[in-house]
Amino acid sequence: KWLTTTDHKTIGTLYLVTSFAFFCIGGVMALFMRAELARPGLQIMSNEQFNQAFTMHGTIMLLMFATPLFAGFTNWIMPLQIGAPDVAFPRLNMFAYWLYLFGSTIAVGGFLTPSGAADFGWFAYSPLSDAVRSPGIGADLWIMGLAFSGFGTILGAVNFITTIICMRAPGMTMFRMPIFVWNVLLTAVLVLLAFPVLAAALFALEADRKFGAHIFDAANGGALLWQHLFWFFGHPEVYIIALPFFGIISEVIPVFSRKPMFGYMGLIGATIAIAGLSVTVWAHHMYVTGGVLLPFFSFMTFLIA
Repeated sequence: KWLTTTDHKTIGTLYLVTSFAFFCIGGVMALFMRAELARPGLQIMSNEQFNQAFTMHGTIMLLMFATPLFAGFTNWIMPLQIGAPDVAFPRLNMFAYWLYLFGSTIAVGGFLTPSGAADFGWFAYSPLSDAVRSPGIGADLWIMGLAFSGFGTILGAVNFITTIICMRAPGMTMFRMPIFVWNVLLTAVLVLLAFPVLAAALFALEADRKFGAHIFDAANGGALLWQHLFWFFGHPEVYIIALPFFGIISEVIPVFSRKPMFGYMGLIGATIAIAGLSVTVWAHHMYVTGGVLLPFFSFMTFLIA
């Protein structure tokens, strides 16, 4: 049943269980890092192992725990809230889950290689992530595993958007939908904006490493190009993680306070504004590079905050 299911609740449960399993793995790495930092000098890990733990902890918590958590809750709740029998593409839903599972497993599987997992930080800054400075196969597994997993996330987002637009029950207009469904819709749109950029950057990085493509070569400004591409994904990713939980809170509080949601249209407007602004603030991770327009990105960051 679990291997071949196309039922949205079962797939939602699979997402939730898998993401919490990755949460435990990432949490163990965090505990190791804190134990290492508890006192000066080396305790339990070498420098290299610490870098690997740091890299994989960040990657797991962001892309293998927090993001699929959104897919799990959405699969469970969203079809019920809009009166749909299931998601629009049940088999695509299953395929997206398996891509996420195997892609994430490939990335974490770098620990089983002789040189260990990726060790260049979860943001994989060029030129540290090129074939000369990070020669191990763990880095290649990390890059391709995240590309796989990201592909699954993209397919899941297409599925959610189609479900919300096309499969609402009769009479369920857009402005009668629960807040959570609105947040899911905007989150899925952000996934479609951000994750293809990450996938393209990862494939380009792998082309650099395997075929000498010189895309992220420091000599032609490639280090900054990677930062632009990565943070253009990375900042919407923050809101991909946050918005569904804003939605969940917006459902929980009215129930337990026994008062209807106040300012429904205002909340939707604010959520749309957050989603729109989130793709205009990525370079606030790059102020110190001197390569970005400070006033614009400062102002946009101020607006979104």
